[in-house]
Amino acid sequence: MTGIIRKAYFILSFFILVPACYSQQPSMQQKDSLKFNNKIVPDVIWREAYVALSHYPELKDTPIEFRFKKNIKKSFMQAQPKIGGLFKKRKNRSYLIFINKEFSIEDEKFDISMVPSEVLIGWIGHELGHIMDYRERSSAGLLWFGIKYITSKNYIREAERAADTYAVNHGLGEQIIATKDFILNHSRLSDTYKARIEDLYLSQEEIMVLIDEIHGEGD
Repeated sequence: MTGIIRKAYFILSFFILVPACYSQQPSMQQKDSLKFNNKIVPDVIWREAYVALSHYPELKDTPIEFRFKKNIKKSFMQAQPKIGGLFKKRKNRSYLIFINKEFSIEDEKFDISMVPSEVLIGWIGHELGHIMDYRERSSAGLLWFGIKYITSKNYIREAERAADTYAVNHGLGEQIIATKDFILNHSRLSDTYKARIEDLYLSQEEIMVLIDEIHGEGD
């Protein structure tokens, strides 16, 4: 009797576990089929990074490393050229996108797992917009960019709006709007922080105008 029960248990386990294993295979096969050229991407954000990068064919072969970092002040992500390649030719530069896996805005703590996928795609798309901007600058221009970004709020506004514009023009308008919604409609963030975002970045209305212009050009 015990032998019969064991066999029944084995058969039942087979029919439960094997389909479950096969159901996981498509996602693994999908991941294996998505190849990044010269990219280092943590597993936890590989899907969102792939979607965002797919909107930037110009960056297909550009070396970019996504790296988690603690204590990025006043930001969730931060794109910058690698210091070692700062004085190389533009086509030979490498870039970093630092990501706060856990970060605080005022007294509110966030974890990357709390950020919806569409919002994460928008955030990554924005940082890739910065890299598009950096690619157009000479080494001296990048140094001057860094100085002005640190010392001038007006220049921060110009740089952040430019990155937003790159992202929208590359088809990530809806994701950028989702990112704005995530921040501006978050009830536990202060009006002061929300006002800073509204001041420095494109508004949702401006993004919609850009989207309409893109669609108009495609007609």
